[in-house]
Amino acid sequence: MKKRLVYYEIATYVRHKNALVITGMRQVGKTTLLRQIYEDLGPKPKLWFDFENPLEQKVFESPDYRNIYENLLSNAGSGRKPPVVFIDEIQNFPPITKVIKYLLDHYGVKFIVTGSSSYYLKNLFPESLSGRKFLFELPPLSFQEYLYFKDALTLEAALKPNLLRALQRKTIIDFESRRPAYEDYLRFGGFPGVVTARLSREKKLALKNILASFFEKDIKLLSDYRDVRELRDLILLLVPRVGSQLEVSKLASELGVDRPKIYSYLEFLQGTFFIRLLSKFSRSVDRSVAGGRKVYFTDTGLLSVLGNVNDAQLFENAAINQLAQYGSVDFYNLKNTAEIDAILEKKTAFEIKLNGTKQDIHRARKLAGKLKLRRAYVLSRNFKDIPGLAFPMFL
Repeated sequence: MKKRLVYYEIATYVRHKNALVITGMRQVGKTTLLRQIYEDLGPKPKLWFDFENPLEQKVFESPDYRNIYENLLSNAGSGRKPPVVFIDEIQNFPPITKVIKYLLDHYGVKFIVTGSSSYYLKNLFPESLSGRKFLFELPPLSFQEYLYFKDALTLEAALKPNLLRALQRKTIIDFESRRPAYEDYLRFGGFPGVVTARLSREKKLALKNILASFFEKDIKLLSDYRDVRELRDLILLLVPRVGSQLEVSKLASELGVDRPKIYSYLEFLQGTFFIRLLSKFSRSVDRSVAGGRKVYFTDTGLLSVLGNVNDAQLFENAAINQLAQYGSVDFYNLKNTAEIDAILEKKTAFEIKLNGTKQDIHRARKLAGKLKLRRAYVLSRNFKDIPGLAFPMFL
């Protein structure tokens, strides 16, 4: 089985003393990635725990952490040499973080763990673990990684995406060679199990199962059934709003809840990697001055399953997700009179159009200049041989 690209980055930290934390939405391949690291350690003393099984949590429940350490040594059969401890889905047993800190500090035990929600993980790890962990986020496949999984791109090429090279002018031959793959990527997204499925009906079924898993496992942590229903209804309200600035007051009115609850739901959905919220561009360090945010879904396959969006929304959503692999993404809007869809790392402006034109490029460059941005491009879904026009299928 092919490895996710982040594996090759994580592998360089396996020998470091810090704990490694791999987080991301369900079904993106965290458990498979963890198992690959486990197997590649060979004969090195190691232990595996799945915290979705309550029985496997019991090893870490002793109030005396020294007993936990002795049990780990005994189970690993490694004499007095500390084993590498692998734990899948640590959010199911919050007390584990105190155990990790103690065993790391006192015995040098190496932990490599996964968790499905930054919403919980950010509060799960105590401040005392600051500087003792490396955090890796595993998103759905990027388009480059999609091509690698489809054997259309070499590992070396997929590992070294170059934004400036991707934005260079392409020929119609280059464009057409990747069009079928990109259309499939737009429609079905980047979950590994969906990408590797052969038939469209299998892909759709896999996406429905991923959505069901999200509601059954992540949302079950919301104890109030009413909250679950409200969250479901909010998700459905967000679908037609893809690419638009959120009006929280209007959402609250439509759901019949107060504004603070909408904010908490949005935080939850972003923390579980279900949606992506873009802030307004600002040179200020305090991002709160940027005002309302735009909403996107982290996978276009899930978006398509949840409801109907037009081609422009689907394309813009995919392009935003692709740009996010290169750094932080904001947007700019001046009272609905001037707008830039995406600003990458506060340096490069991107307008996203189904059919980019010279006029679009001119407007983007003019506005980028006023904002003192270094570069400006128009990302187009359809091909035209125009300088300044770029195509997300090469990102």
